[in-house]
Amino acid sequence: MSAVKTALTIAGSDPSGGAGIQADLKTFSRLRVYGMSVITSLTAQNTSAVAGITEVPPEFVRRELDAVLSDIHVDAAKTGMLLTSGVIEAVTQKIRDYQIRNLVVDPVMVSTSGTALLDPDAIGTFRRMLLPLALVITPNTDEARMLTGKEIKSLEDMEEAALRIHDTGARSVLIKGGHMTGDDAIDVLFDGTDFTHLQRDRIRSGQIHGTGCVLSAAITAELATGKSLLEAVHAAKDFVTAAIAHGLRLGKGTGICDPLALED
Repeated sequence: MSAVKTALTIAGSDPSGGAGIQADLKTFSRLRVYGMSVITSLTAQNTSAVAGITEVPPEFVRRELDAVLSDIHVDAAKTGMLLTSGVIEAVTQKIRDYQIRNLVVDPVMVSTSGTALLDPDAIGTFRRMLLPLALVITPNTDEARMLTGKEIKSLEDMEEAALRIHDTGARSVLIKGGHMTGDDAIDVLFDGTDFTHLQRDRIRSGQIHGTGCVLSAAITAELATGKSLLEAVHAAKDFVTAAIAHGLRLGKGTGICDPLALED
C-alpha cells in the first residue's frame, strides 16, 4: 500500500462530468494515482451553459481539507474553481498548515460558456495568497490577460505574461496556447530561469469543455508519481492532446474532453 501515489483536487463540481472535480478524478484514475477531492463550490451546468453556482462555506472547506490531510498523505495537489476570497483564504491556510509543496494552480476564472467562476473581488486575494504557494500555475491566454492586464497575441506576449505572473510569486508558469490561432497548439513554460515551448498539432474539433481541468490534473498526477515539473508538463500535454482527439459529443452544446477514452 505504501507504493500508492496520491493526488488531491480542490475544485468545483460539474454535474455533467466534463470539467471540475469529475474531470480531475477521471484523469487521476486514468494515470493510476489515488484521487481525493475537496469540493469548493457546486454548479448546475451542462454542455451548453452554467445555470447556477453555490459556494461551499469556507469553514466547511476547511473541515474537508482537515479531514483528508490529517489522515492521508498527499503527493501532489491542484486547485481549480475557488470562486470567493473566503474559500481562497481557507484553502491557502490549509496548504500552508500541511506543507503541500507540489501544488498546481489552475486559475479557473470563466467557464467555456462565458460564466464568471471567480468573483472579481477575489482576484487580488488569489494573487496575494495562493500564487506564492504554487509550484506551477496554468492559465490560458484569457486568464493570463486577466492576471496581468496584458493582451496576448503572440509567443512573445505569452513569455512576457509568464514573467509578470512569475513576479507575483508562482515558482513556475505554464501559459496555455489553446486559444491562440495557428496549426500548432503551443504552450509556454517558464520555470523561473528558462522558457520551454511545448508544441503539438492542433486538434480541429471545435469548442471542447474541460481541457484546462484535464491538463492541470494530469500535471498533478505526474508530479505525484515523482516526475520533474518539465517531465510532468510534457506528459500532461501529450495526455490532454489525446483526450481532445478522443473527445465526446454527448449533449447539445460543446464537446467534452475525455481522459477515459485513451488507449494504453
